[in-house]
Amino acid sequence: MTAWSCRAALLCGTLILGGSAAAQEIADSIYMGGPILTIDDTNPGAEAVAVKDGLILAVGDLSDITPHQGDATEVIDLRGRALLPGFVDSHGHVVFGGLQALSANLLAPPDGTVTDIASLQDTLRGWAGDNAAAVDQMQMIIGFGYDNAQLAELRHPTRQDLDAVSTEVPVIIVHQSGHLGVANSKLLEMAGVDSDTPDPAGGVIQRAADGTPNGVLEEYAFFNTLVPLLGDFGSEGLDAFARAGAGMWASFGYTTAQDGRSSGGIVEALKRIDAAGNLPIDVIAYPDVLEAPDYIEANVSTDYTGHVRVGGCKLTIDGSPQGFTALRDRPYYEPVGDYPAGYAGYAAIDMQQTQDAVNWCYERGIQVITHANGEGASDMLIAALKSAQETYGDPGNRPVLIHGQFLREDQVDSFRDLDVFMSLFPMHTFYWGDWHRDHTVGPVNADNISPTGWVRTRGMMFGSHHDAPVALPDSMRILDATVTRRTRSGDILGPDQRVDVMTALKAMTIWPAWQQFEEDRKGSIEVGKLADFVILSDDPTAVDPETLDQLQVMATIKDGVRIFEAAEGEQKGELRRLPLMDDPVTAHRFMHAMTRGFGVERAPGCMLSEAACRGLFGGLYTRM
Repeated sequence: MTAWSCRAALLCGTLILGGSAAAQEIADSIYMGGPILTIDDTNPGAEAVAVKDGLILAVGDLSDITPHQGDATEVIDLRGRALLPGFVDSHGHVVFGGLQALSANLLAPPDGTVTDIASLQDTLRGWAGDNAAAVDQMQMIIGFGYDNAQLAELRHPTRQDLDAVSTEVPVIIVHQSGHLGVANSKLLEMAGVDSDTPDPAGGVIQRAADGTPNGVLEEYAFFNTLVPLLGDFGSEGLDAFARAGAGMWASFGYTTAQDGRSSGGIVEALKRIDAAGNLPIDVIAYPDVLEAPDYIEANVSTDYTGHVRVGGCKLTIDGSPQGFTALRDRPYYEPVGDYPAGYAGYAAIDMQQTQDAVNWCYERGIQVITHANGEGASDMLIAALKSAQETYGDPGNRPVLIHGQFLREDQVDSFRDLDVFMSLFPMHTFYWGDWHRDHTVGPVNADNISPTGWVRTRGMMFGSHHDAPVALPDSMRILDATVTRRTRSGDILGPDQRVDVMTALKAMTIWPAWQQFEEDRKGSIEVGKLADFVILSDDPTAVDPETLDQLQVMATIKDGVRIFEAAEGEQKGELRRLPLMDDPVTAHRFMHAMTRGFGVERAPGCMLSEAACRGLFGGLYTRM
């Protein structure tokens, strides 16, 4: 018996039974004793909820629920804590999130301790020391989450900075955006990247004045280097990533996750761990439409296989706004780095590729979710959607804009007219708000990043996402940022774009459930829906909005089963990571997979040809 549940309510002294249960269905469990936020406008609050066979049996006043209690019913006393529907991931990368859980934590405060190049180097050395056996055996050091915008030097680390960690062992670190990375000299040598290596289409190899790669790899230059690291993991490595990512999502209250730039190999990994009983939450995968159209067409469904389904297509038009690789319709305000005058970013694909991909999805009535960060990328998407709808009509496929960091107000009008659901990223206001104000778009336009206010004034739904592992899948950080829009420095970025707490909660529950065609079974506490719940330390609608980020996920319930419970004394802000050496088998597989692709049999040219990479790694190849 846990500290917050009991088999007989009388033992807890919190519930006096009344009436007969003979004529009522008997519940497996009943939740009571705290605020219940149903996110159902027709029944916004309740005193108790009854659950049977993983579904919500009854919602209402205590007197309506107690007849459903039998001798075997578990009665959960919330003890004043708040019960809400489980959070639905509007956009994230749950399998790639496993990389974050298993690698060195290079995040800046409050999620990590890296504040400058020296602390980044110390963190990598510390991780390598803690995992010395695996590093010595398999020769690889990897870190995730550095952010040049938060480093005191206000620059990317270089290969020389990573050489200070090791010149003998390959070292790679992943930018928090997931769109850039840095390799040390050893890894560049093994990957065949040198002064003669041309920039791949849609990517940049940053270089010193003499043309030598400085270690920083942008977009496809980075993806095509990372793929050999991940592509040789095999089934066991991918399974470990998927397990770690799903566990992290569950710890932040998510009962449905998204794998938002997937591949056939990743989907099959999710199915494997689910079949083995190791996937505690639902996962909706969106394979890349440019890489896996046949797999999408053969597997897309609104029905789950266990806890996994393919929801549609993912399309990526541009890159990272904070990394200056998003495609704008005007020059960046004051970019930090070696950029030419008038630099406005670049597209990862051209307009014809965009149109062909959107047409392919519309012709088949398949949902397409599209990454477009800059105004220029949204212009491309709007044009492609208009053309597709003129050709194919509206197939009811609920197209989705992912991110939309830099938007003009007329573009919001266009997305409304095209019935596009906007999955926005208000966490940017906290993590990169100051950076956007000072460097990417300037103080005027920074107020309108992630324009939730514009969306709501037009009566549109929206989703609030974390894009993990770009940020931790921290549900309370999302809630706080969507409501307060406070930056790291305490500035309020765009006060007119703020929304109230209940609106922000809908953007994490019922609206993303609608986004993914699941509003009839998820996103609110209603009779007949799945018993997917999250228990918070307090009622988010009753606390000071400035303290929302201090709320804690106490428990996560999926299909009526408790899949996560906070440890006694656990503090908000502790990063729930998976120490690599806690599981020697996983450690061995993880580190072995990281290096197998760099032996003498390494196929040359994978930096130069996506076709070559696909040939090498088959279904495991993904452009994340």
